[in-house]
Amino acid sequence: MVHSADDSRTVGPTCEWEYAEPRDSGAGIMYELTADLDTEVLPGTNILISGPPLTGKRSLALDILATGVEKEEGAIIVTTKDSATRVLDDFARRTEYEGRPVAVVDCVTRQQGVGEVREDKRIKYTSSPVDMTGIGIKLSEFLQAFHQDQGISHNRIMVHSLSTLLMYADLQTVFRFLHVFTGRIQSVDGLGVFCIDSTSHDDQAMNTLTQLFDGVIRMSEDEPPDIRLQQ
Repeated sequence: MVHSADDSRTVGPTCEWEYAEPRDSGAGIMYELTADLDTEVLPGTNILISGPPLTGKRSLALDILATGVEKEEGAIIVTTKDSATRVLDDFARRTEYEGRPVAVVDCVTRQQGVGEVREDKRIKYTSSPVDMTGIGIKLSEFLQAFHQDQGISHNRIMVHSLSTLLMYADLQTVFRFLHVFTGRIQSVDGLGVFCIDSTSHDDQAMNTLTQLFDGVIRMSEDEPPDIRLQQ
């Protein structure tokens, strides 16, 4: 994986993210994206799903996670646009998740001031999408709980959407956050899937962020997903 100038590995206190276990337990196991895509990737792979609005980026990312849940893998959804309730409702249309290792890091609800919300085994909250350190810590907590409590060593992690993060922070800050975040997924042999609205950002931003990923799935209105993976 290639990284750019300003190759810092921390975003403020993001170095507090602790958990990093599985490594050998993932050896030899490939992640199938979805049956329709007919593509498998190695553990530790991070993929960017890029395209204009309304081209199915979020839907595809949820499908990729649902494919894993049906194989008894863990699924962690980081949502910066929709509430955990809405995300779980959409996920339930794809696969039954009750009693399975499915979790949400909700970066929206507390920012909206929707009454009192309490965390549980399925949903954790950050104060807002700008709380990137909090996002990383909540991810680590879920990964640790899945591994220690349920013996889950294969996890798929989705972030929707990077465009929201770029509304709250500059490109350099988001780059550093993603450098740490994708590295964490790689270290636990997970599969990371990240969505971005390609038309909301200039070429410099897209090129800078794309280099952090092992592959890109480009979405469009009229064509099937275009998958480009590093060899």
